[in-house]
Amino acid sequence: MNVLWLVFGGIFTAVEYVLASLLLMITIVGIPFGMQTMKMAGLALWPFGKEVRSGERSSGCLYLLMNVLWIFLGGIWISLSHLGFGVLLCITIIGIPFGMQHFKLAALALTPFGKDIVTV
Repeated sequence: MNVLWLVFGGIFTAVEYVLASLLLMITIVGIPFGMQTMKMAGLALWPFGKEVRSGERSSGCLYLLMNVLWIFLGGIWISLSHLGFGVLLCITIIGIPFGMQHFKLAALALTPFGKDIVTV
């Protein structure tokens, strides 16, 4: 399934996240946000067999502040785009597994700080 994901848009999504990450990392202030987009690029590249979990450190005040900033600076639009693709893919039975991966990416794109990606 991961190979099909790559062929039908996963590689394109991952490259977009890497480019956004590099642009964010140009400034020192953007480095934490660039690290989060790199995390999303890794999940977008190979999503099947991975799970997004809240880390033990995810309840801190700094993570809450960074997630709020993330949402207002573009995280909501990234999440909505993944939700839209997920709904479109879930219309057909064949697209349901791929739609579920977009829902996983949407949840991560909404609040990435304090989340860990683990292999199941």
